[in-house]
Amino acid sequence: MDIGHVHLNVSDLDRSIAFYRDALALEVMLRMPKIAFLSYDSYHHHVALDSRVASEPGSLKHQGLHHFALRHETRSELAASVRRAQAAGVPISRTADFYVLEAVFINDPDGNGIELSWDRPREEWPEDWATPSGLGTPRPLNLEELLATTSVHM
Repeated sequence: MDIGHVHLNVSDLDRSIAFYRDALALEVMLRMPKIAFLSYDSYHHHVALDSRVASEPGSLKHQGLHHFALRHETRSELAASVRRAQAAGVPISRTADFYVLEAVFINDPDGNGIELSWDRPREEWPEDWATPSGLGTPRPLNLEELLATTSVHM
């Protein structure tokens, strides 16, 4: 398992894109009206910049960490992590299939978001993954099917 990406809530998307692009040399992989995905190579994203929180009227949410992703090497490792979290009494806040990866979201005791994820092999990514209909719009994830996944290396 490693750190897959960081998802940040930002107040000014254009300003944040300019900073991460110009100061840190990240490339914009996908830009939508209120969210952008940036990478330092051809990976789907290492940093997500999200201005949706700033646009919610009366929002008590703050700028900063939205979540960070713990990327698992295999789908069975992801399933094992989710089962372990559930056994520890950690509720699942949401799940998503982002076409290039599967994700299960939980929160730590202070409410910080954690995405438990597994990347599909690159050859399985759809051609249009860097579009709003690809990476930007998730499909439902069948959690029961994921949890039934076991390792073939027993």
